[in-house]
Amino acid sequence: MRKSSRDARSRRQYLAALGGIGATVLAGCRGESGTQTASPEPTPTATTATGPTRALDRYDVSLNHERRQSPDTDWTAPTTSPTDTSLATDPLIEDLEIPWDLSFAADGTLFLTERVGRVLSFVDGSARTVTEPAAVIDAESSDDGWWVTGGEGGTLGVAAHPTYPDPPVVYVYYTTMTGDDERANRVVAMDVSAEDPAATESVLVDNIPGSKIHNGGRLTFGPEKYLWITTGDAGDGELAADTDSLGGKVLRVTPAGDPAPGNPDVGGDPRVFTYGHRNPQGLAWLPDGTVIASEHGPTGRDELNRLVAGGDYGWPDTREHAEYLDADPEVRRPLANTGNAGGWAPSGSLFYTGDAVPSLRNRLLTGGLKGQKLLVTTLTPAGADLPPGDDAEVYDADWTDDAYTATTHSLLSDELGRIRHIEQGPDGGLYLITSNRDGRAGDGFPRERDDVLVRVTPAE
Repeated sequence: MRKSSRDARSRRQYLAALGGIGATVLAGCRGESGTQTASPEPTPTATTATGPTRALDRYDVSLNHERRQSPDTDWTAPTTSPTDTSLATDPLIEDLEIPWDLSFAADGTLFLTERVGRVLSFVDGSARTVTEPAAVIDAESSDDGWWVTGGEGGTLGVAAHPTYPDPPVVYVYYTTMTGDDERANRVVAMDVSAEDPAATESVLVDNIPGSKIHNGGRLTFGPEKYLWITTGDAGDGELAADTDSLGGKVLRVTPAGDPAPGNPDVGGDPRVFTYGHRNPQGLAWLPDGTVIASEHGPTGRDELNRLVAGGDYGWPDTREHAEYLDADPEVRRPLANTGNAGGWAPSGSLFYTGDAVPSLRNRLLTGGLKGQKLLVTTLTPAGADLPPGDDAEVYDADWTDDAYTATTHSLLSDELGRIRHIEQGPDGGLYLITSNRDGRAGDGFPRERDDVLVRVTPAE
């Protein structure tokens, strides 16, 4: 176990010392009386020592793919400003090493990844290392620059099986080195109840193009319990337009890695749901089932896109105003495009439906890396009233997607540094992670405690 350069104690000891901070936070892990509820025992298909070693051979991961709940077509977008309420942040874990993703399991367990090669769990105020996949590239944190050790790759996305802990399967997206000394990304499933989860690795999707840049990496289960995967173009924009390539895509597969039934026919790989993406890293669902993706652009020109099955999102040929106006009519237009000035470097996204932070309810929340802020976007259907836009960016140009008007406010600017991802907990609370030790943080970061997992609440 590597030790932090800022603390002589091991990471596991350090995180356990913080257990008292978060012991009552994950309310979804507790019964109504406040006492801890026992997790049900998993039901494997084979559990003997001489039985199958791979996670997908041990367990039946198939699911009923009916929607978790009926789409809410009557939801309404807020007409108030999210900046009317100030936010507070409470640290739950400090001294993380470039965390990348968060995933709450059905029993309330929170799984986190660190790009340096770890999957962690956090429950009842206690954090522990679950596994360290053996094939992950060396992506240690560095004060010398992100390009020195691993680029943008490493251990990226994580998603717990929708009925975890039965089966006790967790999915992980990571970057590895291939036999010809090139990078590639893969999605695997692991049995995290095993003594050595890494030894149970089953590969779902392999040979996703990888590089020091543009590795995509988000994993999440959608409303119908299919696994969605975002992939980057690995620095080669032509891959995004090639429907036979897995680069620059949004994929949709079953929990066993097969193409999801109902996937569009894009004339290429049947796992592809949409294509023409540069480096998408966020996925979120509106209450009516609409899928929104956040995507890194070239020197700004970051985007929010409404995903439509089989849609072509234009990269590498289309990214600017004039290009969209001249593009083939089949190229999908963005809900928001930041243009050449500034940019967000948007990462993980969430459409917030909880009650813990009322001012953010029914808004799209996205981590801003370059902007070092939380991006709060109100998506207003055509013809409905907009929120105040005096302190916001309003995206309603003639070349944007006219299904919604996107109004983006900024919160927590330069308070936490680079915000990588934000998730809604089973208690309706908001939890986010920073990415300040990846060599790209702005002035004032990283701080001594970085990186951190924090809970976001309304300020008193």
